[in-house]
Amino acid sequence: MPPFTRFRQLPVRDKAKARRVAARAVAWGTTAVSAALVLGALLLPNRLALVTPGAFAHIPVEAVVGAAVLLMLPRRPRRVAAVLVGVFLGLLTVLNLLDIGFNEFLGRGFNVVLDWILLDDAQSYLEDSLGSATATAAAIGAGVLVLVLLALMALACLRLGEVMARNSAVATRTVLVLGTAWVVCATFGVQVAGLPVASRSTTQRVEDRVQRVKATLRDEREFAKVAAVDTFGDTPGDRLLTGLRGKDVIFTFIESYGRSAIEDPLIAPGVDALLDEKTKELRAAGYSAKSGWLTSATYGGSSWLGHSTFLSGLWIDNQNRYRTVTAGDHLSLTRAFQRTGAWRTVGIMPGVTKNWPEARFYGLDHVYDSRNLGYRGPKFSWSTMPDQYALTAFERLEHGRRHDKPLMSEIILTSSHQPWAPIPRMIGWDEVGDGSVYDGIKKAGKDPKDVFTDSTQVRTEYGRSIQYSLTSLIDYVVRYGDKNTVLVFLGDHQPLARVSGDHASRDVPVAIVAHDPAVLKRISGWGWQDGLRPGRDTPVWRMDTFRDRFLTAYGPGDGAGPYAEKCPPKSTGKTPPKTAAKTAAKTATKTPPKLAPKSLAKPAAKTAPKPPAKPAAKSSSEPVPKSSGTARQP
Repeated sequence: MPPFTRFRQLPVRDKAKARRVAARAVAWGTTAVSAALVLGALLLPNRLALVTPGAFAHIPVEAVVGAAVLLMLPRRPRRVAAVLVGVFLGLLTVLNLLDIGFNEFLGRGFNVVLDWILLDDAQSYLEDSLGSATATAAAIGAGVLVLVLLALMALACLRLGEVMARNSAVATRTVLVLGTAWVVCATFGVQVAGLPVASRSTTQRVEDRVQRVKATLRDEREFAKVAAVDTFGDTPGDRLLTGLRGKDVIFTFIESYGRSAIEDPLIAPGVDALLDEKTKELRAAGYSAKSGWLTSATYGGSSWLGHSTFLSGLWIDNQNRYRTVTAGDHLSLTRAFQRTGAWRTVGIMPGVTKNWPEARFYGLDHVYDSRNLGYRGPKFSWSTMPDQYALTAFERLEHGRRHDKPLMSEIILTSSHQPWAPIPRMIGWDEVGDGSVYDGIKKAGKDPKDVFTDSTQVRTEYGRSIQYSLTSLIDYVVRYGDKNTVLVFLGDHQPLARVSGDHASRDVPVAIVAHDPAVLKRISGWGWQDGLRPGRDTPVWRMDTFRDRFLTAYGPGDGAGPYAEKCPPKSTGKTPPKTAAKTAAKTATKTPPKLAPKSLAKPAAKTAPKPPAKPAAKSSSEPVPKSSGTARQP
């Protein structure tokens, strides 16, 4: 017999009793849920790996103090205080959830001053990866969740305040017992699951957020002063990049190409074998290569921060720094080529989908973005087009044409962008056409939802995407390069922690490829590894030191100037001479390096080598950071 039918058949007295029992059960249940919500908000860790049952087996001092305050307040102030505390706990929970998401994807917590803009990028990323319907549902769900959390926390605190007021004697004794237990546990350092039973994590997190806000605002003021100081800012064009005159120089960023691709046991075998194979192919075509490591300013995403750090010589690790430097006149590496007047400078930016005013800062005479590269094929999740197509378009639009000057190009390859499915495959270069051929290739690829939710498969597919990007780039150089081609390529950052691991470094591979032996001879003192694959003991430099090292190496003379002597590379394995180690340590802590080669401070027409009388017939490419107006990766 159904329960409601049995209830209707009970006598009136039994019905009343049943209602009282049910009401008490609901009251106790509501109180228990309220207490669980409050304790959960106070004890919720801000990293997913720490969210375990043991994380909630603690006594939060904030709960003890809050209960004591509510007990002492009269009815109306108590209710107001309870609601305010509840809203605060709701906001705290939202920020903790954002911290969890940012730590999983970007390897850092959420910055309440700078990171709100990235939520829009996350929405765009979901739309590109999982479809507009899923992205819209996720956005609506997130908004509803925030409102529900705020309301539930306020009601929970209000409920607990009323219960304590009605049972003040019991509540007072309970608070005293819990307070005493907290003091005893704090005094003797009692722990559960490696964490102290006497918790004050909420207070610590609030203090940490306040300090981070202060540091962000302080950094905003101080960085503008740092960016105004430029080692090469006043160097005339005829004293810049004299060692590369007549060369087609291509700077290329490979999305998410990090150290894990070369050293992770699951990913590395395929990538390493490919790098070794491509090194042999380059050698057979007359090219040589040297490679090293750079420590990126970002991790897991925000590629434009890595791009701007590499090209500006400044440590750009947040959006405010990016806005400051790109709005100013600090000399970017790419603009140095423009300043010489000896190169045509272009950007190939398939990831840029809107207007990109930063092109002026990067000194690009012309930018080709996703709207004018002529692509008529399908998107591959976030990536607007396959890397092989982007390089083919570069050859058609710029590199394969004759110019009055050689090319300096910045190319940003996007096929290795998460969620790493579906992945394009290499086809004949003559088959690429307008990209329509990729329709069938995309349909035959894997579903991003299936890949991204599988911790093993996502690492495997990440490795395959890196192999595709590397193959596209090196095959392009072998096929279309010539004796004047110089390629500089690197990763912008490591992939997210789901792929690279919770404690991965921020190191990315970097390599220089050239046909002319004189090009690599100028960096012979860098200690880089021969070939495309840097070794474990190959020097590691901060990414912001590269610009000055590069401009010094390829400036007047043989490149072994004062900056090269004062800023030796920092090795991860072999111990350098003591003097070099001390200098490297000092350099690593400064942003940006301020050791200017005195010989470059003023023009010296007598000693500056003359550019060749005839420019090279072909050109090259280089990468550009993403715009504040473009679709960014989360």
